[in-house]
Amino acid sequence: MKTNAELKIGGMTCGHCKSAVEEALKDVNGVTEVVVDLENAKALVSGDIDVQVLIDAVVEEGYEASAIQGTI
Repeated sequence: MKTNAELKIGGMTCGHCKSAVEEALKDVNGVTEVVVDLENAKALVSGDIDVQVLIDAVVEEGYEASAIQGTI
């Protein structure tokens, strides 16, 4: 089942951070699309995904992440 998730990302300060978060999310099984917005500290993710797995992937990369209520 396709799901869309919006995550609040903490700790991104530059383009390298944005790329690291994008890659971490793209590496999660089932992810079909990732858009990371550095300026607004958000990530939009689509695919057959579990939100907690997305959060764990971002945290493992060294950033903070939480689901934005009402967008999942």
